[in-house]
Amino acid sequence: ENTSDFSLNSTDCIQVVVPEEVFFTVAAAGILENLLILIAVVRNKNLHLPMYLFICSLAISDMLGSLYKTLENIFIILCKMGYLTRHGDFEKKLDDAMDSMFILSLLGSIFSLLAIAADRYITIFYALRYHNIMTLRRALVILAIIWTFCAGSSIAIALFSYEAATVIPFTILFPLMMCFILCLYVHMFLLARSHAKMIASLPTSTVHQRTNMKGAITLTIFLGVFLCCWAPFVLHILLARFCPHNPYCACYMSIFHVNGTLIMCNAIIDPIIFAFRSPELRNTFRKMFHCSR
Repeated sequence: ENTSDFSLNSTDCIQVVVPEEVFFTVAAAGILENLLILIAVVRNKNLHLPMYLFICSLAISDMLGSLYKTLENIFIILCKMGYLTRHGDFEKKLDDAMDSMFILSLLGSIFSLLAIAADRYITIFYALRYHNIMTLRRALVILAIIWTFCAGSSIAIALFSYEAATVIPFTILFPLMMCFILCLYVHMFLLARSHAKMIASLPTSTVHQRTNMKGAITLTIFLGVFLCCWAPFVLHILLARFCPHNPYCACYMSIFHVNGTLIMCNAIIDPIIFAFRSPELRNTFRKMFHCSR
């Protein structure tokens, strides 16, 4: 609906359609993988740490993104089959609920990444006081505040998405938060060497520093994957709102299905990074599969 007949007639770009089987397969894989992350953290008491709570928050956000695209695809199929109409009251409410889920997934991912970045920053530069600063209780309070804010914002944005005053702050928030995290990273890596020299006299400083920097590198990978998977879709929202009749915008919007698939690919890639970078998670997965066998 975002691409009008005028825009279709103004461009020679053919709309790229992703097969429904691919949508459901990628979405199901993303949901199952992130569900495994949640189960692993719950079952292993050694993973009951603030860092893994923030990772669980990111996993929940990824699951919501995959679930949103799955429900949206089912909604489109039902409309094509004639069981639902595109402009009915029930369908409008259902569409608002799915939009709210999408926004909740995006905001949840952004703030979860921000929480992980802040946790890594404290781990590196306040290593001796980390357990006093970032307690399990404080981590739970932070997550409660994050998800309360995200839930309220997603409902408000979904209800007033037709207003430019709502779309603009939402789209500005994405690059703003990414820039803030990037600045945090630059500061983190620039001071890492000098901080390492300050704590070099400690017996286990080398091991701790190496572990902390490994965590920072892991988060850098998360951030890069998140940008690659979500930025095209956010750009689509901007173009659909502000230049739907422009032929160049319409040409970009012709790959809408590809951008949606990228979101679900993010939900698949993140758990793989978790398992690859965390020995504790790998051991937990081995024990889980061994017990199931």
